Amino acid sequence: MKKIVVIGGSKGIGKAIIESLINENEVINISRTDTLPPHNNFTHYSLDILSDDLPDIKAIDSLIYCPGSINLKPITRLKLEDFREDFEINVIGAVKAIQHFLPSLKNGSKPSILLFSTVAAKLGMPFHASVATAKSAVEGLTKSLGAELAPTIRVNAIAPTVTNTDLASKLLRNDRMIENITERHPLKKYLQPNEVADMATFLISEKAASISGQIFELDCGIVSFKL
Repeated sequence: MKKIVVIGGSKGIGKAIIESLINENEVINISRTDTLPPHNNFTHYSLDILSDDLPDIKAIDSLIYCPGSINLKPITRLKLEDFREDFEINVIGAVKAIQHFLPSLKNGSKPSILLFSTVAAKLGMPFHASVATAKSAVEGLTKSLGAELAPTIRVNAIAPTVTNTDLASKLLRNDRMIENITERHPLKKYLQPNEVADMATFLISEKAASISGQIFELDCGIVSFKL
């Protein structure tokens, strides 16, 4: 049984990841709220990743950092504070978690780190300046740490397109918007949280033992294809 620490696993993609792992792994969730039912394999710490001290855990096998933001505004309406806040939650929080849990990971079995980017880091999209900037830094962090921590710890990231979560609810708030989002993707769909969880489960497993420093675009074709 692997010991897996998930940061931000109470909602959306993070919650789906925990649900996919919890029956066969010891899962520790660190987030401000606990929305998951009790389970023998589950432990929750209620805290803010940016301001609170993280718990000490002797050994862990995987660290998954899920927090993110969707702050979509024209550049003329974005304040420097918007960029700072997006960078804090997407990058600084991840760095804080990695630095804190690195000794624990080194004590783990075939350890790995999984981060999250966005398709907007590769596909230029209007109004995404702040989040794309922050997530591009996450991709740089993934590649740099993948090299630095090899061969001991694997580091990868997932870059999803629009996913049906509370975070993306403003993009999917009515039938017309859902239709427009669907039609923009060559596969004529957008993501469900369980699809991202399936990829996350694979990347921290031994089936992905030869994969590190990679960004996996779960894009429903929007980055890869022009139809």
